[in-house]
Amino acid sequence: VQLVEAGGGSVQGGGSLRLSCVVSGYTYSSYCMGWFRQAPGKERGGVAAIDSDGSTKYADSVKGRFTISKDNAKDTLYLDMSTLQPEDTATYYCATAPSLICYGLDTDDFVSWGQGTQVTVSS
Repeated sequence: VQLVEAGGGSVQGGGSLRLSCVVSGYTYSSYCMGWFRQAPGKERGGVAAIDSDGSTKYADSVKGRFTISKDNAKDTLYLDMSTLQPEDTATYYCATAPSLICYGLDTDDFVSWGQGTQVTVSS
């Protein structure tokens, strides 16, 4: 399984970005997938996840601002981020879990990871 993120960059506070994650090596749409982030000096934490049937989960800190989605035809996972804040600055990772349902946003539930893409939000 290979996951490749793209779409990171620098943006001013209040701005928007769209991250993408192309998956190859298995039928990703059949499994739970998620986005995580890690800021310098902090542990990696869950941002959003999407089940095989499209049901979604979000961290409280991003609810109403971020949207996770997927395009099965393109084997691509997305994270649309709006109203970005400096505290959203982090390296963002996509990941897959060996289950149809996303039980939560615990990093321990996810087994395959991308290399990460940096998001920097200035005030």
